[in-house]
Amino acid sequence: MTPDHVHPARPHQRFTPEGRRIREVLTYSRRGSRLTPRQAAAWEAHHRDWVIPEEAVDAPGFALADWFGRQAPLVVEIGSGVGEATVALAARRPGSDVLALEVWRPGVASTLARLAEAGVDNVRLCAVDAVWALEHLVAPGDLTGLWSFFPDPWHKTRHHKRRLVTPGFAALAAGRLRPGATWRLATDWPDYAEQMVRVLGAEQQLVGGVVPRWAERPLTRFERKGLAAGREIVDLCYRRVVAGGSPE
Repeated sequence: MTPDHVHPARPHQRFTPEGRRIREVLTYSRRGSRLTPRQAAAWEAHHRDWVIPEEAVDAPGFALADWFGRQAPLVVEIGSGVGEATVALAARRPGSDVLALEVWRPGVASTLARLAEAGVDNVRLCAVDAVWALEHLVAPGDLTGLWSFFPDPWHKTRHHKRRLVTPGFAALAAGRLRPGATWRLATDWPDYAEQMVRVLGAEQQLVGGVVPRWAERPLTRFERKGLAAGREIVDLCYRRVVAGGSPE
């Protein structure tokens, strides 16, 4: 998306007329930023090529294609963690560009190391809020895929409002998918899986539900921890419908 106007202020950059910061509900929290020696080396070697600085998205005329250096089908991953799934899936899609949204800097640095080791160069990472990014950086119908693997479950009831999958976000995300494109999700929290089914099943732009485990998605360290704790992994897949209400 290349709007001619300056983007609205990003999350945590909004203020009242009196200058007080506006408190916002976000779907994530920023954890520690200390890097291991391996992560620091990967960051130093690769962040200039593969990381989109947060401030860059505020520039008039910002375009994702400029950061990939080409025009190609676009996939967005929300919460890429340490990049285990990101790198494996991107490697299988050399003709696509993958925008990985991750606010945890050590995770970004680990992803950079994995990208370099695998020789994968079609991924760009950015720490901008995912909801804001889809709203302001991606045009309607631009996405050929959307991945949300193990989003923060915010398992305490009072924190459920911070979960990513809500009716508002479902409508936004569905509108960014091109007809026939898929949104792949996975979670190891049963009540969040139920919420996903309920919310996404009610979104008229989508059709789908619970599916067998996606064979392309690698078994990550995070998933293994969930399995070791006795939690069931639930995969879901929803497809953007075309005019007339059916998938392409």
